Amino acid sequence: MPKDGQGSSSAYVEVEFEHQKRRTRARPKELNPVWNERLVFSVSDPDDLPYRAIDVGVYNDRAAAPHGRNFLGKVRVPAAGVPAPGEEVVPQLFTLEKRSLFSHIRGEITLKIYRTNSGEVVVKSSKQEKPVKAVVSGPEVVAAPPVNGGKKQQHQQPVVAVQPPPAPPQQQNQQPASQAPMDMMPPPAPAMMKPVMLADPYNPAASGVFSSGPGDFSLKETRPRLGGGAAADKASATYDLVEQMQYLYVRVVRARGVAAAVGETVAEVKLGNYRGVTAPAAAAAAHQWDQVFAFSKETIQSSFVEVFVRARGAGGGNDDHVGRVWFDLSEVPRRAPPDSTLAPQWHIMEDRKGERGAAEVMIAVWFGTQADEAFAEAWHSKAAGVHGYGPLGSIKSKVYVAPKLWYLRVSVIEAQDLIPMDKGPMAIGRYPELFVRAQVGSQMLRTRPAPVAANRGPSSPFWNEDLMFVVAEPFEEFLVLSLEDHVSPGRDDVLGRLVVSVSSIERRWDEKLVVSRWFGLDRGAGGGNVASGNTNRFGSRVHLRLSLDGGYHVLDEATAYSSDLRPTGKQLWQPHVGVLELGVLGATGLIPMKARDGRGATSDAYCVAKYGQKWIRTRTVVDSVCPRWNEQYTWEVFDPCTVITVGVFDNCHVDKPASGNTTLAVRDNCIGKVRIRLSTLETDRVYTHAYPLLMLHPSGVKKMGELHLAVRFCCGNAGNMFHAYVRPLLPKMHYIEPLLVRQVESLRFQATNVVAARLGRAEPPLGREVVEYMLDHRSHLWSMRRSKANFFRLVTVLSGPITIGRWFELVRSWNRPVHSCLAVFTFLVFVTMPELILPTAFLAMAFTGLWRYRVRPRHPPHMEMRLSHADAATVDELDEEFDTFPSSRGDVVRFRYDRLRSVAGRVQTVVGDIATQGERMQALLSWRDPRATLLFSIVCVLAAVIAYTIPMKVLVGLWGLYAMRPPRFRSRMPSPLMNFFRRLPSKADSLL
Repeated sequence: MPKDGQGSSSAYVEVEFEHQKRRTRARPKELNPVWNERLVFSVSDPDDLPYRAIDVGVYNDRAAAPHGRNFLGKVRVPAAGVPAPGEEVVPQLFTLEKRSLFSHIRGEITLKIYRTNSGEVVVKSSKQEKPVKAVVSGPEVVAAPPVNGGKKQQHQQPVVAVQPPPAPPQQQNQQPASQAPMDMMPPPAPAMMKPVMLADPYNPAASGVFSSGPGDFSLKETRPRLGGGAAADKASATYDLVEQMQYLYVRVVRARGVAAAVGETVAEVKLGNYRGVTAPAAAAAAHQWDQVFAFSKETIQSSFVEVFVRARGAGGGNDDHVGRVWFDLSEVPRRAPPDSTLAPQWHIMEDRKGERGAAEVMIAVWFGTQADEAFAEAWHSKAAGVHGYGPLGSIKSKVYVAPKLWYLRVSVIEAQDLIPMDKGPMAIGRYPELFVRAQVGSQMLRTRPAPVAANRGPSSPFWNEDLMFVVAEPFEEFLVLSLEDHVSPGRDDVLGRLVVSVSSIERRWDEKLVVSRWFGLDRGAGGGNVASGNTNRFGSRVHLRLSLDGGYHVLDEATAYSSDLRPTGKQLWQPHVGVLELGVLGATGLIPMKARDGRGATSDAYCVAKYGQKWIRTRTVVDSVCPRWNEQYTWEVFDPCTVITVGVFDNCHVDKPASGNTTLAVRDNCIGKVRIRLSTLETDRVYTHAYPLLMLHPSGVKKMGELHLAVRFCCGNAGNMFHAYVRPLLPKMHYIEPLLVRQVESLRFQATNVVAARLGRAEPPLGREVVEYMLDHRSHLWSMRRSKANFFRLVTVLSGPITIGRWFELVRSWNRPVHSCLAVFTFLVFVTMPELILPTAFLAMAFTGLWRYRVRPRHPPHMEMRLSHADAATVDELDEEFDTFPSSRGDVVRFRYDRLRSVAGRVQTVVGDIATQGERMQALLSWRDPRATLLFSIVCVLAAVIAYTIPMKVLVGLWGLYAMRPPRFRSRMPSPLMNFFRRLPSKADSLL
């Protein structure tokens, strides 16, 4: 940090160890000082070394004032982590810390700390090492001293920064993108050391492979140049959460004046070594292509761009040259939205001899950014190796809208005038087991067998049972019901069939029942709805109540981290409370997922984000383990207590031939995902972090890389925001007519299948494996690892009451007389003046919440390896977790094994729910949700005033009367306090 008043500092370092002080020389007027000095300290007691620390302070030397200096930062290094004599010594980089709350400090310092034997003579080395820098600009690649005699290390890994400050303009881009990072080994992770970033998180040359140390699984804050920095154009007003990427756009529209003998033509755009070709256009189509080519400015290696028009040779021969036109890049205009699209112009083409002919081509050429409208559908130079319509379509960025889901309720009441199919001697004396089987698409349910009733015969069964299905708009399916008689094992006779179109079923929005109807059954083989036009007055019929319930929210995600809680009916929606903006910047250190001939191991990564009904998919960056997407998306937020899910996948359709064997399904590989709860974000603050991508494999947990995101949550109306905290979490119908737990899990599974089927019909399709991974469809299955994680969450929640019990036992033991006397005195005060109990408790909680505001969480939650208990899972537990359901481990144990897993899955869910409730109690004063803690603190102050004003006996009497009020004066809807509590965040969305 510059401290001399002239934009610079004259920094020196002062080190203190066991009352010994040493200092370096001051480096005048240098914000990136290089000292390269060795300071030696004597150790009085080597056995006491693990309990000592090394204090390093950085100061600005003010030569004008005697003994004057400015504080620039400090570092406290535990001596326990200092390498012993003979061990490998590596440089360690530390973030400078503040001395007090009001200190303005930034920067990092690199130290090389080691121990020597007392008999060795320590002198200053005559051979100068490479410079060691105290980095205050960033991000940049920093040189480090050579290790092991300057030999290149294996597994070179740049250490990653936590919070690098922005660099001055003259210090940016000190290393070309093509230059490899300097050799640097990751330092050993001491107890107090945080990993720091030296390399640009989006520079592929400076990314490398990440360390496997414990610090690599943490969340790291980054400082990208969002919106283009100081040189941002007016497009940054919309794209201010991503880094600007410059592109050269070439739009080839059509050609005219081509010879009549020419059949199909293609346009070829050539820029340096990059070559893009349009699809063939026939003469009947007026030689029209209308295709846009985008060349990244980073890859431009030529001063001009050429456009060729060629006649496609017959029989696969060489293409004939029709004409050529070229443009000087220095004369190409620059365009930025919201400017209108650049109008294409006609250009006369040159033949092979350079002479102007009669043929013309309509072209538009301009420089722009990723904010350009043509960016999404353009051919990109980085995908030059991808050919064919299918693979090219699968790498483009798209926005998907999931279908609107409805619950279809089929209430089977009774049937009349049934005629049995079996009239043989075996049917005499057998009471029929009649049931109704219903099917919608691939979903099939059945009722229980009709019970035996004294006032009903076998031909008039009675069920009064509800069957629930999930259907999606537009309604294309049919409801098929069949009334069957279970004659013997493996034999069910159909007594009648009914087919009803789902689109003709009545819709309802509240608890009012729709009118039930009698439907005639068809005994024919074809089936059909014969309710109208049935000439047989005595035909079999069934009594049904069919309705599409729009008052529910169809759950396709787990409730703990759902992204949408609105009912299906749009007329029941509340106004939105804010806007969520997501900038998908890029990823670093991705593990290669495939190998290509001549190019080694690589990945074709793309990103998918899901919030509400809107799914987004970024473009695929081909052949890169450090992709840069820099795409920004926006969602309307109707409930702040929701979660956005962002996943990274490897595109396996890139290598798929355009026309070939399509019998084998191609599945994209999952790399990892991140969940962010919106209520944990401060309003209008931009969060830029590198999230670890953790993936659970049968061999254990593995870090697949890091995903760099920029997130901002904007609130339009604070009143609506705070009011959302006291609204019911789910729509009204979930409390008026609640669904059973087994129904919720079954319907969620059906909803996942419906969403996957509909998104798989888009172009490009979103694979079923992507949808299932984003919706976490296996979260309800039994897992020993997840059960242990939920158990330890519960233990953490119960640690508070256990601590209070231990404190009470300590008071009773009188081991600390003063402590026990104060406790007894406080108890006597509350006994004599009970009106102080509630005010004191509420004020204590309110002031505790306000006091914890200083240490509130500054970063959003992320996937935690230790919380998920992934680091301690055994191979057998992981094998059980990745097993299919039903089990595929053998027929002998399948039945008992699946039964155990089914029961244990429910226990796992219950334990997780208990832990969630406890974590919500802890979240009241933790400022994890800043709005909820502020609202709770205000309510506590008001409750303290009310409790102080009204006598305790009156409050207790009113509370007792309110709790024992008659059912007529009660509501089946949850109270505002319960609604507020259920909206508090928990750690469920941080579990793998």
